[in-house]
Amino acid sequence: MTVKVLILEDNPVARSFLCRVVRESFSDANHITEAGDLETARKQIAIAGGPTGLHGVDPFKLILVDLELPDGNGMELLTELAQYPATKIVTTLYSDDEHLFPALQCGADGYLLKEDRFEVLVEELQKIVRGQPPLSPAIARRLLTHFRSGSPGDGPPDSGFMNATGFATSKPVPIEKAPDHERLTPRETEVLTYLSKGFTIKEIASLMGIKWFTVNDHIKSIYKKLNVSSRAEAAVLASKQGLV
Repeated sequence: MTVKVLILEDNPVARSFLCRVVRESFSDANHITEAGDLETARKQIAIAGGPTGLHGVDPFKLILVDLELPDGNGMELLTELAQYPATKIVTTLYSDDEHLFPALQCGADGYLLKEDRFEVLVEELQKIVRGQPPLSPAIARRLLTHFRSGSPGDGPPDSGFMNATGFATSKPVPIEKAPDHERLTPRETEVLTYLSKGFTIKEIASLMGIKWFTVNDHIKSIYKKLNVSSRAEAAVLASKQGLV
């Protein structure tokens, strides 16, 4: 039986990479639809049954959703597709609680990091067949840490929703907003350090052992967080604020 898949990812190279992951994961996944933004994804979903999947004869069975998109956030789509009869997996670079838990609350059935190795992503995606939630190893560890850090006797979580792990979890405790430079992840700080030293994207990718398009995504995130638009601006700000 054909597995109909929708991949929502704005980076063409990352999208192609995820297509290969899906094809390797499911031998019958020979109908893959690609979307580079929310608008395109919504149009494809409208054709395949609409937000509830009830008005079409061939709804998607698997949907991969990036979070940061040119015209919005992937969590918007997850919320819209709460009743859609598909397995919905977040594929992103963000491994922090501020992205992970809201995504699960919005209806994600799994959470994969695009920077994981090809083989790891394939292995995690194949868990769908066994009825297990696809979770990158780093995400699984983060979830375990989150639940273990709860104090005994605290009582049941107040939200009562069931996420992709099969556990009921509470809403994450709001964290006071930190200054922009403190919100850089360790990976972004490492990329910024190499940028400041004049390394090219391909050189940084080689040094960090990741794909060049992943470095590119990190740079986009760095620019956004630091409110700069060039390598030179980022390097100057990093030096002034002691980020590198």
